[in-house]
Amino acid sequence: MTADSRTGRPRASSRETLAEAACELFLERGYEATSIAAIAQRAGVSRSSFFNYFDSKADVLWSGLDERIIPFEQALSTSDDADAAADVRAAMESIARSFAPDSLALALVNSSAMGLDDELEREASLRRSRIARAVSDRLRRGGADRLRADVVGAAYGGAVLAALDAWAHDGAGRTDLARMLRRAVDTAAGALRPVSAVRQLRVVVRAAEFDAALRFYRDELGLIERESYEGEGDARVVILEAGAATLELSNPAQVAMIDRVETDGGTSDRIRIAFEVDDTAATVERLVEAGARLEASARETPWRSLNARLRAPADLQVTLFQELGED
Repeated sequence: MTADSRTGRPRASSRETLAEAACELFLERGYEATSIAAIAQRAGVSRSSFFNYFDSKADVLWSGLDERIIPFEQALSTSDDADAAADVRAAMESIARSFAPDSLALALVNSSAMGLDDELEREASLRRSRIARAVSDRLRRGGADRLRADVVGAAYGGAVLAALDAWAHDGAGRTDLARMLRRAVDTAAGALRPVSAVRQLRVVVRAAEFDAALRFYRDELGLIERESYEGEGDARVVILEAGAATLELSNPAQVAMIDRVETDGGTSDRIRIAFEVDDTAATVERLVEAGARLEASARETPWRSLNARLRAPADLQVTLFQELGED
């Protein structure tokens, strides 16, 4: 009786065994010094069996991503919906769906030890180009001019590879690639948005307890100090970076609906500040300890965010929200 049968754990497939053997040898000998024959021998299969699963050594690392790029390209080449940008975003999100930690994640983290730095960059550039070309073609069919389509395509191609690299280094399997990719896509999508006549949204707050407010928003919430000035009569101002700025306009019916969803009978101030965070529950706990008053505990909304409401220094009513993504 084998150890696998005793524990009830299924035996790894030949594909998984080959990938594991390849990564072991890349770490031991380096990528260039590892032959396909050596990988097959370590995995306990024939050399010809290797080619039943992979076309090359590089394919051992990239096959998981390539298997997602192919339907990505097909989806964008066949879609003719009016909203090309929505098509692209949906196709981008499909790349990360059910993407489990694999040989590529291991290689990205151990690229120097495996002697893979140059190889990974060469192979990554090919995938970036494929994604960029598919996105550009779809946007051009949707009416975008060639320059804009090519720039956005290049941004999206870079977003996928950047998200994969960040996911691997943050601990693939402990973090969510889909969420990482959404963040990268949001950054790239900025190139698709119409250019606004307004260059910046700045919220100006009068803070009587200035130092306490500064500690709360800069040191506890984590906003980045961009500029600070002092003037006559003890005048002081600090400008804090708070990520992307948006202005949400809601009519009274919408505000009432939000209050029902977000609170237990609470009401919104005429102006309420909202911050998107990575972890609502943890941020609430930290900010309450730092002096904020909890108005509504974290709860999931119908639009798949985790929201909580606080009364923060300078008498600001603050909503913290964490985007949860798809079910």
